[in-house]
This record gives sequence, C-alpha cells and structure tokens, in this order.
Amino acid sequence: MAIPQYNEMMLPLLQFMGDGLEHHVKEAVEPIADYFGLTQDEREFLRPNHTQSLVRYRLAWSNTYLKKAGLLMSPRRGYIQITERGLSVLESNPSKLDRNDLMQFPSFVEFINPSQNDDSEEIDETESSENTPEEVMESNYHRILHDLADQLLESVLSATPSFFEQLVVDLLLAMGYGSALQDAGQATRQTNDGGIDGYIQEDQLGLDTIYIQAKRWALDNTVGRPQIQGFVGSLMGEGATKGVFITTSSYSKGAIEYAKSMQNVRVILIDGQQLAKLMIEHNVGVSIEKTYSIKQIDENYFPD
Repeated sequence: MAIPQYNEMMLPLLQFMGDGLEHHVKEAVEPIADYFGLTQDEREFLRPNHTQSLVRYRLAWSNTYLKKAGLLMSPRRGYIQITERGLSVLESNPSKLDRNDLMQFPSFVEFINPSQNDDSEEIDETESSENTPEEVMESNYHRILHDLADQLLESVLSATPSFFEQLVVDLLLAMGYGSALQDAGQATRQTNDGGIDGYIQEDQLGLDTIYIQAKRWALDNTVGRPQIQGFVGSLMGEGATKGVFITTSSYSKGAIEYAKSMQNVRVILIDGQQLAKLMIEHNVGVSIEKTYSIKQIDENYFPD
C-alpha cells in the first residue's frame, strides 16, 4: 500500500500513546508502520534529497498537529505523552481523527490561522477555488515557522542556563551588535550581582554598552514586575542606560508597563516567542533545509 498521509497517522499515533507513558517520538515509527502493514521498502523510503524516511517525516507532522490541539504534550525534548484531553478523545472511540476533527480545539485553530501577531492572512491550508497555489504555500510556510519556533523553545529549555546565556549573546552578535572580530565568549562577563548576566557592545566601535539579563524559565513561569525592577536597579548600579531582558517564558502586564515607563533607562523585553522568531530570522540554532524560488514572467523582457 502507499505510505499513509500525516492525517491518517494521527489516530493510530494517539492510540499508541494511550498507555499514558512518555515515549520518544522515534518509538512510534515501527508500531505505526505495523499498523498500516507497510513493507520494508516503504518503511525505508526516504524523502527526496533527505536522509529521513518519509514515514518518520509524516509521523512528525502528525505529532505536531496533535500537540497543537492539546491531545499530546512534550514533557521533555524529543518525548511525547498523552494529555487528559487526548485520553478523553480516545474514550469517545473515534473511527477517524483528522484536521477537521481538531478544529474544535481553539489552540489548533490558532495554529492553523495565526491571526494574532502575524502579518500573514488567514488562509486555509487546503487548495480550493478561493486560494491560489502560492497562497497555500505561503500559509504552510508560516505554519512550518510556527512549529519550528516551538521546537526551538523546547530545545532551549532542555539546555543549561549557561548555554542559554551564551545563546543570547550569539543572537545579539548575529543581529549586528558587538564586533564580528570579537570572540562571542569575550563579549560577556559574569557580574555575580544577581541582576546582570553579561553585556555586549552596541556597535563595532564599542561606543555604548548593552547589559543583558537572561531567564531560562518554563513557559508557564511569567516574569513579573519585581524581576524587571531588579534588573533596572542593577543597570543603575552600573551607570548603564540600556538593557535587554530575555526570557523563554512571557511577561506580566505589570512588567511590560514598568519597562515602558522608564525615562532614563531603556529596557527591551523579549519573550519566548519573540526569541524564537529572532533566532529563525538570524539563523541562530537553525539551518536552511531547502529553498523554493517562485518565478513569474518578466514582462519587461518581452515586447508589447
């Protein structure tokens, strides 16, 4: 038989995870292949120009969709576990589980149509008479970036605090701060004052300094106003006027308002989602897998 599509794998994947235990994603590959009765050649069939099997690739997207719907979760990097919502779905004994079934969950709808903080238009992923192939491709491109951002945050949270602090400096260097001739490790220092993790020169000539606070906190651990006040106090102690507070989680309303209210000290707040987007934009912790060029007729080339 043909290798099943990712949507066909969603129900058997959820059923496999029904034992409630943590499983590495790769543990599900063979059980899913057995479920569909795939031959050895089908199991080993590789994606074009890749070393990853097509079964593993499509299963990864099934996993992504189920996580976005809240049926699965990632307790740690590379591992998945069924949620209470996922168990509830299984208890209903569904005969199928596809994208349309997942649309009942708001978190999945937001993933499919990321209307907030996104410049892209809301475009259904299926090709229809209303959507051009280019529009469908653009919609799927934004969806891939959304999933990549989640994977990045998951990877960052599994790393050490010292790695995260170095990652922050690497990102700022990639964004053009500091000197390209300066070693990234020399761009930081530990101040041991509890409020500043390091610093980086604002420009290549070192005319000004930006101080950094990096908090590798769990996604549900919100940074509040007290943490920002402590950072501002540390900046003042250094005689500094510019600081960047970066966290993998998010900020409370009070923290955001306090940072904006500062007159003589400017503090930029970067939360987890912004951090991931900046890492993608500046190629920190990611690599280009494939590029597509969409070409059109050059009207200036041809005579009228």
